[in-house]
This record gives sequence, structure tokens and C-alpha cells, in this order.
Amino acid sequence: MPNQPIITLHDGNRMPQLGLGVWQASIDEARSAAVKALSVGYRSIDTAAIYKNEEGIGQALKETDVARDDIFITTKLWNDDQLNAQQALETSLQKLQLERVDLYLMHWPCPQKDNYVAAWQQMIALQQQGLTKSIGVCNFNEPHLKRLMDETGVSPAINQVELHPLLQQRTLHAWSALHQIQVESWSPLAQGGKGVFDREEIKGLAKKYGKTPAQIVIRWHLDSGLVVIPKSITPSRIEENFNVFDFRLEKAEISTIATLDQGKRLGPDPDELD
Repeated sequence: MPNQPIITLHDGNRMPQLGLGVWQASIDEARSAAVKALSVGYRSIDTAAIYKNEEGIGQALKETDVARDDIFITTKLWNDDQLNAQQALETSLQKLQLERVDLYLMHWPCPQKDNYVAAWQQMIALQQQGLTKSIGVCNFNEPHLKRLMDETGVSPAINQVELHPLLQQRTLHAWSALHQIQVESWSPLAQGGKGVFDREEIKGLAKKYGKTPAQIVIRWHLDSGLVVIPKSITPSRIEENFNVFDFRLEKAEISTIATLDQGKRLGPDPDELD
């Protein structure tokens, strides 16, 4: 996993801190994006059953010269399959043409359905079977996480949540760090940088470092200790998003970006989506 920082999860498994997201990409777009990303140097790809493009990632893994053991693959358990995690993962593995994934995430807690603890117990069993190296969750708030830990004794290795300069989730991040749960940012650029890239604080840093606003925001995630998976299917953007390892933000600059936090959620509220 060259030229990039590696995060060690609490279960001892390791993953790149920067990966490629393929949400909203078609099968062919996901394939071509993943092939490009792997050629640039990415070694982590994040997909999901509900994205309906796992086949594209499987095709990319067949095309690339990068060894499978050097690539970290994440996929996710969709809400409708929370009580059928074994079959759901086996279906994902078939589409990915893999014997195991590196990380399997529960996509949403769906608290109104109240199946997430039962789903987590199934995911623990899947990890024990070797079908996934690590297990984690997405979009879980602190009460959801505490309940998983209290009722099963197993904490997620990752909690992937919406996180960007407009929604920094600092309380959740601090609590997660206390419990050795790695936070991973989805929609890290606030859906194309809406209300972020045009801020003087970001533009000033971009000018100082000779980088784009997107590169500044990705670097902010990295320097904040977050795993980050910017989504792109555009080859030039895929390359641009990876070209962030030749500089670091100063602590004062990280604090400046902290002032942009508005608690502004662009995606669903985890307490409400079911």
C-alpha cells in the first residue's frame, strides 16, 4: 500500500486512510473508476450492495495488476437484509468475485425496525467464518453504538458517517476515539463542495499550498485522523484526490476549518431513516 498513510483498526487489521467511493456509479463507471484509481495508487475501494455496482469492482480486480492482498475492499449490508446477513454477504462476494471482503459494514441502523443488534450478531458470525476480515457500521449515532457494544460485547472497527466541513460530528468523533472505533467520512467534500469550496478559508489555503479546494478538504480529513473516501468517476479528479500526500495542514489551519461547522446534514438523519 504505497505512498499513503495506513490506519490500524482495533481488531488489528490495517486499511489505507484514503480510498475511492463509488456511490451512484454504474457498473461500468465503477469498473473504470476502480481501474484508474488502482493505477494511480489507491489501495482501498468502498462499494455497497445498494449501489448495484459490485460487479464493476469485481471486474476491476480481475483487470488490475495490483495483487488482491494489497487491495482493501469494503461493501455493505443493506437495510432490507438486516435479518439475512449471511446470504446478503454471499451475494456480494459472488458479484465481487471474491472469497472474502476486508470490511463489511451495516449500512444504516434503521432504529424503528430495531433489527440492528440481531444484524450485528450475524455480522460477528460472518467475521468468525472468515467471510470478512473486519466488521463495522455506517451512520450510527452514539446510542446505537453503545447498544451494540452492551448487548454483544463487540464494538465496530469502523463507523462510516456523513462528515465534511459543514458537518464535523466532533462529539461523535471524540467518543468513537475513546472507544477505539475509527470514524470514516462519507460525502467528505459536501457533495461537490457546495458551500465549502467557495469559502475564503478554503480558497486561501488552496492558494498557499498550490492545491485545489478539494485537495485541501481531503487533507483536512486526513490530518483530523479520519478515513476518507471521496467519490469520483472522472479520471482527472480521481488522480487529483489522491495527490494530497506532499503537504500537511498546520494545527491552526485545522482549527480555522473547524469554524465552518454548521451541523448541516446533506443526507438522511440516522435516527429517522428506516
